[in-house]
Amino acid sequence: MEELFISKVPRALDLKNKLFGFELGDLLLIFLNLSLSNMLFGASEYRYSFVWGTTLAIAFAIYFAKRGRPDGFIQHWFQYHLSQTYFFAGRSDFSFKEFKHGAIHVRSK
Repeated sequence: MEELFISKVPRALDLKNKLFGFELGDLLLIFLNLSLSNMLFGASEYRYSFVWGTTLAIAFAIYFAKRGRPDGFIQHWFQYHLSQTYFFAGRSDFSFKEFKHGAIHVRSK
């Protein structure tokens, strides 16, 4: 009977993937800027200010903009502002595709 009350749960079940306080999506954005600016301005005489300056500015901006906000804040903010403003309840579903032609589909309402 005691087996029902005691069970082992992994500690990393809800582990956040962060490195230096940044989420993985933020790091992707930072390193994408670093690589693209290095490709464009790496051979110029202003490479340090253009490559490392913009990368550090983006990193500091992301760090201080997300301070005290929940995980995935920037992604959800962009999704909110880029989604359509009005949603219509009676519009037909244009993205629905049949799996097999002639098969019987049961759609929940």
